[in-house]
Amino acid sequence: MAKQVSEKEARQVAEAARESEWKLPSFGKELFLGNFRLDLIHPQPKLSPEAAERGEKFLAELRTFLENKVDPLQIERDARIPDDVVEGLKELGALGMKIPTEYDGLGLSQVYYNKALAMAGVWHSALSTLLSAHQSIGLPQPLMLFGSDEQKKEWLPKVARTHISAFLLTEPDVGSDPARLSATAVPKEDGSGYVINGKKLWATNGAIADVVVIMAVVPKSDGHKGGISAFIVPCDDPGIKIERRNAFMGLRGIENSVTVFKDVFVPAANLIGKEGAGLKIALTTLNTGRLSLPAICASQTKYALKVAREWGNERIQWGIPVGKHEAIAQKTAFLAGTAFGLEAMLDVSSRLADEKRNDIRIEAALAKLYGSELGWQAMDELVQIRGGRGYETAESLKARGEKPVPVEQMLRDMRINRIFEGSTEIMHLLIAREAVDQHLAIAGDIIEPDVPVADKAKTALKAGGFYAKWLPKLAAGQGTNPTSYTEFGALAEHLRFAERNCRKLARSTFYGMSRWQAKLEKKQAFLGRIVDIGAELYGIASACVYAQTLRTEDPANATQYVELAELFCAQARRRIDRLFHDLWFNDDADNYDAAMKVLDGRYTFFESDLVDPAGEGPMLSSS
Repeated sequence: MAKQVSEKEARQVAEAARESEWKLPSFGKELFLGNFRLDLIHPQPKLSPEAAERGEKFLAELRTFLENKVDPLQIERDARIPDDVVEGLKELGALGMKIPTEYDGLGLSQVYYNKALAMAGVWHSALSTLLSAHQSIGLPQPLMLFGSDEQKKEWLPKVARTHISAFLLTEPDVGSDPARLSATAVPKEDGSGYVINGKKLWATNGAIADVVVIMAVVPKSDGHKGGISAFIVPCDDPGIKIERRNAFMGLRGIENSVTVFKDVFVPAANLIGKEGAGLKIALTTLNTGRLSLPAICASQTKYALKVAREWGNERIQWGIPVGKHEAIAQKTAFLAGTAFGLEAMLDVSSRLADEKRNDIRIEAALAKLYGSELGWQAMDELVQIRGGRGYETAESLKARGEKPVPVEQMLRDMRINRIFEGSTEIMHLLIAREAVDQHLAIAGDIIEPDVPVADKAKTALKAGGFYAKWLPKLAAGQGTNPTSYTEFGALAEHLRFAERNCRKLARSTFYGMSRWQAKLEKKQAFLGRIVDIGAELYGIASACVYAQTLRTEDPANATQYVELAELFCAQARRRIDRLFHDLWFNDDADNYDAAMKVLDGRYTFFESDLVDPAGEGPMLSSS
């Protein structure tokens, strides 16, 4: 099928989707501009008593259900969630956790929705994937944000209690580049609706979904704006075929499909929003929806810490518990700091999402990126701590009479989070574009080729606005509102570090813009490090703020919270120092040249002794 949307058009839609939100305050946005606005996340918004009571009640019910009705080993063994478990989740109201009570949902806050996903995900990751794919990116979220009153009244009660939904965007030849979307929705001449044709890949919940949201391109024509659009499609409509159920390294219980649409008629009333608004709907849905992944990553890392503690005390090697050997102790400390840091970033981001006063796109994206990367490292370290038992399946451990700790499964299940809902590489580019575009919007005409950096700085000062106000202070390392953060006690030094390095990050970004000009967008390794530094700084700020919140909510453990926050901040600071060094001292250019030689076939002789188990031929199907 012919391409319907140009890359330029797709980017214009994406930029339009963010334009209004940029007017809202954002800690992440200010962070990348060198402005450490701790006041945007501290003090944290308090959870309402009503929301807390409702959330705690559901968590208690969910815990009872998991412990008494769900066998995680069976899910792993059968590679599917049993029907009675799915029905039990429906009866609990788990399909409608985020849906307002007026539509028969539970009306949970983002904080408690994430807590529920975290609990289910530790029991088995397929459970949290089912629930989050349904609610975070499936039909409920787009409907609540963009649906008409009629659509909400018809569909929200269904997806709250009985109907499982899925989100269909990816295609066999289209991943993170929606400009190449080929599924089409051709308008009927009588205006009654659209006819959809296309194939969708990797639709989580797709194999069992009752209704889906599908993204398809409406061709431009008289009376039709056209463009990527979002449609509600019941799965029992004629012309829809589940071509296959996909199988993966991990998440063995998920119902992920290849779904084919052949002349599927969709009534005009099932268009969500307007024609051409599909990309905006998808991007906006993902903003908050992304918080489901760091929720799962944080809880898995917290569970990894529990396993490491129990195993470190029980297992004896060379006369002492294995956890007291320094090599293992270092890994355990990493798990402790990481678990607290990830939970802090999640809690800060989730409360911001509930408050709805801030633009949280960057915060949610950073939490997803950071959680998936550190979560993966945490699982890898846990496997190493457990040794051979970390590589053995829980089923095998149980058969031998040992506690069935599913460490190898946790590693396999965690790996997808670096790919789901925006791979690490795509997240780097997405966040970098948001961050750098703010500099570009302010710097504007000062970015000129063949002009020395010093002259550009002078031009920036003459231009007025942001750089006239901030560049001298950024260069001198002075903040606009320097503070000692004394109310944070021992954590104050970490906040001061974050504030200083926030400005250093802005200076580094500005220098990169001046040095590479338009070529900066191709410097993906540089931009990735810029984003990673921002993530670490957000992590430090979140850890300090979260510890301060917990000290007041749970004063009996105040000292321990501070200790965990200090542990995480110390680890994050070392990572930040390495990242800043690697911004300018690296092998990026040499590595890129080497990769091009590989792609050109310069070293194919080196592969000549291999026997390829996949056989020869193209990687992608021609169909």
